Amino acid sequence: MTLSPPSPPSPLSPADADKILAGNFAPWVLDLGLTVVETGSRHAVLRLPWSDRLAREGGGLSGQALMAAADTATVIAVASARGAFVPMTTVQQSTSFQRAVTGADVLVDARISKLGKRMAFADITMTAEGTDDADGPAARASTVYALLG
Repeated sequence: MTLSPPSPPSPLSPADADKILAGNFAPWVLDLGLTVVETGSRHAVLRLPWSDRLAREGGGLSGQALMAAADTATVIAVASARGAFVPMTTVQQSTSFQRAVTGADVLVDARISKLGKRMAFADITMTAEGTDDADGPAARASTVYALLG
């Protein structure tokens, strides 16, 4: 008798991912208004809605809001890849801001590049909704997470 390897977990639905978002993040992160748009076996896309409260002087969306959105999207992508939320913590995040976002929602696309038993690595692209591909993303980030459970 040969044993087959265990099948990979089923990715979370966006509705299940929204429940993880609502139940596991600090109130100030929830105040960003993030919603899950899409989930898959190695990714998640979240929407960061435009808000004047998140704009800095000059009217552009603050980098802090984008960084928090990228960090949060990574958690949802890892949870989707594992089929459930597990405790995890950020080990490293690097963000490059490429252009200002003014008056538009941002789509935060987190893609898992490596998922191990104890560590996860992701690349995140943040794009203002309605922009042309030629405009490029507003920001890019890379994250490293320690999986605690």
